[in-house]
Amino acid sequence: MFKIKEDARYALVVPTSMGVRITPAHGQPTHSSTQFEMQATSAETNVVSVASYLGLRTKVLTAFVEDSPIARIIKDNLAARHMEYEGPERPQGGPWGYRHQFNIADSGYGARGPRVHNDRAGEVGRTLSVDDFDLTTLFETDGVQVLHLSGLIAALSPETGRFCLELAHHARANGTVVSFDLNYRASFWVDRDQELRTLFHEIASVADILVGNEEDFQLSLGLEGPPPGGTGLEGTMERFKEMITTVRERYPKADICATTLREVISANHHLWGAILSVEDQWYTAAPRDITVLDRIGGGDGFVGGMLYAVLRGWEPNTWVQFGWAAGAMATTFTTDYAQPLNEEQVWAVWHGNARVSR
Repeated sequence: MFKIKEDARYALVVPTSMGVRITPAHGQPTHSSTQFEMQATSAETNVVSVASYLGLRTKVLTAFVEDSPIARIIKDNLAARHMEYEGPERPQGGPWGYRHQFNIADSGYGARGPRVHNDRAGEVGRTLSVDDFDLTTLFETDGVQVLHLSGLIAALSPETGRFCLELAHHARANGTVVSFDLNYRASFWVDRDQELRTLFHEIASVADILVGNEEDFQLSLGLEGPPPGGTGLEGTMERFKEMITTVRERYPKADICATTLREVISANHHLWGAILSVEDQWYTAAPRDITVLDRIGGGDGFVGGMLYAVLRGWEPNTWVQFGWAAGAMATTFTTDYAQPLNEEQVWAVWHGNARVSR
């Protein structure tokens, strides 16, 4: 079992491509809306938010468009979320040059599910490279307890893929725990299957923590899944357990494997659960009803809560509990990330205590 470094400046570091999410007001669909809200966002910083709001020192590695007002919004947002950030400033290069991505997403309502449209042309984050950062200072001088990587940033471009792999190797060489959420997205993989499967395999080979559902492991890593069987969330849980047997044979360094379980009753009513394997032991958060304001970021919140519990040195049974609660909490915010006031607020979600606190 891995150990968390004690003499490290940063608890959690992530590479990411920052952008903005544009959301119709009042739960309305995008195509019929005239009022929108805009927020800075990325999947990886969604994960970091749990630790940063609860007081751990974190850092974001990214890239910005020079003199861009959107970049300023992003920087101010990261600072407000108590995250340090570092990254190059790329000249825009004219109207058809670089920019930050736009994620246009409504939240859905009731019987109408949410819809997401990604507009990522010219995204400055696609240029991220090891040449942009002093990794020796980051991992050897400063020290990092956990490096978290996502399949979204790894698959964003050949450059970001190489960047993530270099980060993983530097982390492993310096005693940093490596966490990898596979986050398979079919649109990122078009005509790149062989390239990305090789990359994901190399990152997974040095990862201590692997996160993903059964389909993520099959499509990202080329693993053969268990035969069909069982229905509903219980069937999903059993197939995931069988899949992890294969994962452990292929990736023996991975001490922790985890996934969330979700059944959508309506846009605002989900059954939400989670399952976690620590070496040979299984820990579960049985699916429970949750009321959803906006589902985006729930899975990231789970990973963030789980990593926070790992960083705090708690017992493994609490990792899945705190992760479940942080993910459920994230779905109650209009932001893509949870903003916990303190640990007690997260634990109240786990215990089902929604009574007023005076």
